[in-house]
Amino acid sequence: MLQNVAVVLLDGVNPFELGVVCEVFGTDRSDDGLPVYDFAVASAEGPALRMNSGVSLQVEHGLERLETADLIAVPAGHSYASREFPPELLDALRRGVDRGARVLSVCSGAFVLAAAGLLDDRRCAVHWKHARDLARQYPRAVVEPDVLYVDEDPVITSAGTAAGIDACLHLVRKEQGTEVANKIARRMVVPPHRDGGQAQYIERPLPHTQGDTIGDVLSWMERHLDEEVTVEQLAAHAHMSPRTFARRFQQETGTTPYRWVLRQRLLEAQRLLEATDETMDAIASRTGFGNAATLRHHFVRAVGTTPNAYRRTFRGPEAA
Repeated sequence: MLQNVAVVLLDGVNPFELGVVCEVFGTDRSDDGLPVYDFAVASAEGPALRMNSGVSLQVEHGLERLETADLIAVPAGHSYASREFPPELLDALRRGVDRGARVLSVCSGAFVLAAAGLLDDRRCAVHWKHARDLARQYPRAVVEPDVLYVDEDPVITSAGTAAGIDACLHLVRKEQGTEVANKIARRMVVPPHRDGGQAQYIERPLPHTQGDTIGDVLSWMERHLDEEVTVEQLAAHAHMSPRTFARRFQQETGTTPYRWVLRQRLLEAQRLLEATDETMDAIASRTGFGNAATLRHHFVRAVGTTPNAYRRTFRGPEAA
């Protein structure tokens, strides 16, 4: 049963990510018949800390508070992707998992869990901007950059900022039921569950090539996303044989012509959904998908949500 919750801080902790955990688990909502958690804030670096925003904190508890927690939460902080963490904290996190506690990270707090070895051979989430660094620094971690959170019980990791709310409410829902999670979400004025993943929020600029042999062909492809073209036609534009072109394309872009075009079509569809009122069929036609059903199929697979839901997210419910 989830009853005893401790959030552990380091110098430079981010106020929002700390606030997420405090809001879900540290607020007394017994007047609504909701559970009250034995909640505490602990410091891994002494009683006096500074938040990333420059606010000073005086923390009552030290790492000893983690020893009785059912859940240990680690919010994000400044430069967590590049700093070292106190060995005493890493030991406390490992001991917590060994005795049956859960650990939950918000955003770059995942680097703390990774340093403790708790992400080894586990799927995990982190803010998309940190995904590559986390995978590079901790190659045994199975980083999933497109999701809002990952539950690999007893380790729960979430992506950036508000995704921490999703992960915390997921855990409440898992332990205490949908009704409790929904009531907490209603008090917080947030959705109890969000569709899709963080793929819909990732900035994906056009990829740079590793050479300049096919640069003109890529520019032509960008201008003709609404057309069906074959490798043979592209190779003719590049004045190469199809086999040479396919090999060169893979070397310079890291992918195939089909996947490259598909990615650019999806990027253009996202732009049109955000910036225009065009119908789904019109967007599908302009981006080479042909019809709304095909657009929806590829969009859901790549972005994790439907085109209509994506448009509502970025333009409001009246735009869908």
